[in-house]
Amino acid sequence: MTMTCVICKNGQTGPGKVTVTLQREGSTVIIKGVPGDVCENCGEYYLTEAMTDRVLSIGEEAVAKGAEVEIVRYAALPSVPELAPVEK
Repeated sequence: MTMTCVICKNGQTGPGKVTVTLQREGSTVIIKGVPGDVCENCGEYYLTEAMTDRVLSIGEEAVAKGAEVEIVRYAALPSVPELAPVEK
């Protein structure tokens, strides 16, 4: 979905891959290659609600297993069927 970036107010967003960094309870989780919409001007990214849920779930798993630093490539993760759009 193309939109005007709410951060810089100048660029348009378009599909791309981003690196998401999460920090919690002394853990740092870096997830590379996450699909999202990226501003062509400032690089700010926007994730869908389903993708945000998936990324947060990955972060929670890392914290639960006590990882201090974890780096993963999104494409290498198993697919999650519940992220498919729900048809009404």
